Amino acid sequence: MLDIINAAGWPIWLLIITSVLGLALIIERTLSLRAGLVFPARLPGQVLEMIRQNTDSTDAVIRLAGTSPLGRILAEVLINRLEDDATRLAAIESVGKDVAHSLNRYLPALATIAVVAPLMGLFGTVVGMIEIFASYTPQGGDPAQLARGISIALYNTGFGILIAIPALILHRYFRSRVDAFLHHMEREAVALDRIVRRTTSH
Repeated sequence: MLDIINAAGWPIWLLIITSVLGLALIIERTLSLRAGLVFPARLPGQVLEMIRQNTDSTDAVIRLAGTSPLGRILAEVLINRLEDDATRLAAIESVGKDVAHSLNRYLPALATIAVVAPLMGLFGTVVGMIEIFASYTPQGGDPAQLARGISIALYNTGFGILIAIPALILHRYFRSRVDAFLHHMEREAVALDRIVRRTTSH
């Protein structure tokens, strides 16, 4: 590994730093976007049970909001159940936007890495080409310097692409996962809102 890094020259360190940052973002998002943390399957049923048993006190709603992103949205429905439709919907949408922002956190950075990594690889290629041209003198070329320039160019180009491909794929995957979560949360919020309206109207 150290031999590869030495052969790739100093531009490879920019790509190594980028790859470490990208890996950290991927691990963080993988752990944070687990279905059990974002969208607990039993939570909607538990909220309905709270309403049936009339145990949806302020403390219970606050605890509900702290359980998960879905819990925050469902808690907002309960908190604003006595408000008029416009106020209640505005409050739910506001929390929904905040939850969406939280779920999408770091995804723009991952997308940036997917775009920047090939450019960094191209920069390493340019550095390698400079080494190649510098190897030529009126007396002839230096084979060692020529070989080093070629290795710098190829290693950096390859490593940049190697970073960009998984970063792009996982960015798209995380985005689709977040969209699916938000869609399901919206459905659950609408369903709970209808139940709460029927309950408070009686």
